[in-house]
Amino acid sequence: MLGARVQLKGWQQAAVAFGSAFGALLDPRRADLIAALGETTGKPAFEHVLQRMKNSAEGREVLLERPRVISTQVSHAWDMPQNTFGAAYAQFMGSRNFSPDDRPPVRFMDTDELAYVATRAREVHDFWHVLFGLPTNLIGETALKVIEFEQMFLPMCMLSVVGGSARFSEKQRTLFFQHYFPWATKAGLKCTDLMSVYYEKHFHEDLEEVRRNWGILPCPDPKRRGV
Repeated sequence: MLGARVQLKGWQQAAVAFGSAFGALLDPRRADLIAALGETTGKPAFEHVLQRMKNSAEGREVLLERPRVISTQVSHAWDMPQNTFGAAYAQFMGSRNFSPDDRPPVRFMDTDELAYVATRAREVHDFWHVLFGLPTNLIGETALKVIEFEQMFLPMCMLSVVGGSARFSEKQRTLFFQHYFPWATKAGLKCTDLMSVYYEKHFHEDLEEVRRNWGILPCPDPKRRGV
């Protein structure tokens, strides 16, 4: 079940967007503010994603069944054999003490359908970390936002890239723009429509096989490239 939604008028959306953007810049750890910014500025992008999902057989299945990436629905990933996508996801979550239940609910979408798409976009984030082999530090999260922007065209993703890179040290900024950013721009365009994938039905498949099937280009180790 999705969270309760709040209907906003145009000026209210603008006010929430501005306040969320300002607050997120002051404290980028505020996931609730980043989420609110994504919702209040992302309606056209989510509508476009929704249409793409409706045009895809697997996307339509996701919209029909509305799976949730919450512990009660993805716990079987922990039972998957080694080298599978599900096992890689379980290891990713467990090694960081992450819970799939920690993401804030969607509140500012106009319809149930758009609210689900926004929820799905938020909840598959960790799947994308696993597929692209990205760390969860500031550089890794910023690189993933580049891919998310190319996949969904959410303004919030590009704002996160700008905000994230502004907080880099000089060494981090050089590393990001010489290594991560060029890779992310290529990877985001090369892969399939990742919002139309029913990830949970692929947990049992080999990780490298699903990467090949979906056109995923994992992030190369910068140390091996002499960056």
